[in-house]
Amino acid sequence: MHRVSRSGRPGGGSAVLFGWGPGLMSKRDYYEVLTVERTASDDEIKKSYRRLAMKYHPDRNEGDKGAEAKFTEVKEAYEVLSDPQKRRVYDQHGHAAFEGGSAGGRAGPGFADVGDIFGDIFGDIFGGGRRQQARRGSDLRYVMELDLEEAVFGVEKQFDIPTVVACDPCEGTGSEDRRVETCTTCRGRGRVIGTRGIFQVEQACPTCNGTGKKIQNPCKHCRGHGRIEREKTLSVKIPAGVDNGDRIRLGGEGQAGPNGAPAGDLFVEVSVREHKIFQRDGNDLFCEVPIRFSQAALGGEVVIPTLEGEAVIKVPAETQTGKLFRLRHKGVKPVRGGAQGDLMCRVVVETPVRLSKRQRQLLEEFEATFGDGKDHSPRQTSWLDGVKAFWDRM
Repeated sequence: MHRVSRSGRPGGGSAVLFGWGPGLMSKRDYYEVLTVERTASDDEIKKSYRRLAMKYHPDRNEGDKGAEAKFTEVKEAYEVLSDPQKRRVYDQHGHAAFEGGSAGGRAGPGFADVGDIFGDIFGDIFGGGRRQQARRGSDLRYVMELDLEEAVFGVEKQFDIPTVVACDPCEGTGSEDRRVETCTTCRGRGRVIGTRGIFQVEQACPTCNGTGKKIQNPCKHCRGHGRIEREKTLSVKIPAGVDNGDRIRLGGEGQAGPNGAPAGDLFVEVSVREHKIFQRDGNDLFCEVPIRFSQAALGGEVVIPTLEGEAVIKVPAETQTGKLFRLRHKGVKPVRGGAQGDLMCRVVVETPVRLSKRQRQLLEEFEATFGDGKDHSPRQTSWLDGVKAFWDRM
């Protein structure tokens, strides 16, 4: 089953392991990264994220490694602060709550259960620890670049992704003859207890490296690891209405788990390319429509493009540049349901260029009919009155 979620960290169109970069000491506070207060609302966080993501997006800063790093940092901060559960844990425990990779998929990629963190610490000191459990494979992320039309109407895409899969010859066991014995040192627990002074310390078994298993005849293909690197081709259905940062989860398509453990998930993250005509803001689309000043003065009908074909807007006489025309339900239908957005057309009065001798003559005659222009250019008249009043005060 595919599931779409908001969040993630775009990259360069390849699959990467989920992780949170360098150590805790090198990380900036997530609120500082997004330039918001700790009391910021969800809308304030989202607005700041969109502004910063647009500023540092790799497409706008080609070759700028510094901007790319800031973009990654902004996406990472937003993934945590946009999720109420993650934000609550982050407010209590800071970056420490997110070290240690995936927590079995319960809280999302790169999000470790805080109870597990402290349980491991005290288990190591007092020997309480849990029995060795099969760890699921790592989650992967793939950035899927889409045209605006593909994001709005949906599309099915195929893509190749490098990953780690279970070894076929040994069926993921790591054993040439598929015989796997229980480690006699730790008795299959994967952990052993040693003594340090007055403390008992639990640690990974040195004989089986924490796997709890012993292989006498390692597989030649995977060298006993049970997993091999391979590139595989996948297909994903992108639902209509997705936007930048939306993610689609492909369950079990991540890296294979060690020793036959379940595979992780693959998160396909959407990155929408810039469009030559339309700009998207939520479910609404915006575009500029150039018109001649004669059309603006006299009025008329103007044909404009939409994502579904052509449409006509009626420009009233004496229209000024910057006037917005709204076309209802010509925007984007949201991926999670709801009303379809609108298309907002902003007219821009264009000054004619490369005039012929006759056109110039006609314009000169036309200009001569204005006189002082007060009756025909109200904005210019009020502006000149303001300038005069300014100079009078000087």
